[in-house]
Order: sequence, then structure tokens, then C-alpha cells
Amino acid sequence: MTFYDYSVPTPKGEEVLMKAFEGKIVLVVNTATGCGFTPHYKDLATMYEKYRDKGFEIVDVPCNQFAGQTPGTDEEIHEFCSLKYKTKFPQMKKSDVNGVNALPLFEFLKSEQGFKGFGKGPKALAMSAMLKKLDKNYKVNPDIKWNFTKFIVDREGKVVARFEPTVKMSVVDAFVADLIGGTAV
Repeated sequence: MTFYDYSVPTPKGEEVLMKAFEGKIVLVVNTATGCGFTPHYKDLATMYEKYRDKGFEIVDVPCNQFAGQTPGTDEEIHEFCSLKYKTKFPQMKKSDVNGVNALPLFEFLKSEQGFKGFGKGPKALAMSAMLKKLDKNYKVNPDIKWNFTKFIVDREGKVVARFEPTVKMSVVDAFVADLIGGTAV
């Protein structure tokens, strides 16, 4: 199966087919409204406005699997994001990204781009220390480790990158800009 064979449910119970994004660059992200990384929404909203006319889409999947940091209904989550961060990209139904109830799309994304670490810096060290307490083997499985893990899919449907939440949004933006310009690999 390819990226284009999957779908994600909307809050209204409809399915958004990834095939609808064929030929576009897609950023798929699991999000949260009460997380230290929630300000990533601001940068995601900026990226969407900057690149959407150049064939860029965001698939935002709220997820409550990480410390219960996404409380509330789909409607409450949408209202929070659109009012506080001025998001205009559509949000999908709050869903799991790990475990037996994980969306098949996320199982595919994880199989294409596994966990490679949190990088360097204080946030990376803090995430590593926290996860080591929760799962001593966290480094060896491809599971999503926390909110705001981002996957980038190129115009051909290939999952070309995975960015952990500890990666600066400027790095994610630069990667997408390179893909839009045709120079990223």
C-alpha cells in the first residue's frame, strides 16, 4: 500500500482520502491543545498560509494518547486552534496514533520513517529522560513518542521525513520550502 491508499476520519464521520492530496506535499501531524509543544500550531498555521497555494497541505490529527493533553471534543479542539492560533487547515477526528486503535495511516507512516532520536538540546534531553521512565526500549520501536511528531510526504506520495517535536519548526519549514522548490531529497 502507498500513502494514497489511506484515509483519515473527520469529526463528522466522513473519510478524507489521502488520494485527494496526490501531487501535493503533505505534512501529517498528531497534535494536542495542552502540551508544551502546542505553540507549534502557530508555525504550522504560518506554513500553511505561506505554501498552500504552492501545493502544500496539512493533515492535523488531534491525539489524546500522550499525558491526556488533548481533552475536549473535536469541536472544542477546533475552536481552540482557530481562535488562539488562527489555524485554517482542516482538523481530523481525535484519534489514536499508537496501539491497537491506531489509525492505519499512522501505522504506515511509522513503518516508512521510524524513530531516529530527539536530536540535541535541552528539550531533546528532557524528552529522552521522560520516555526512558515510561518505556526503557523507546529508542528501538517506531511508535510516535509524543505530540507534534510530523511526517512529510512528497509530491509522489513517498514519506521522506519524520520530525520529532523537539526539532525546531524552522527546520521543518526549510525542509518543506526545499521540497516546494524541488531541491530537497
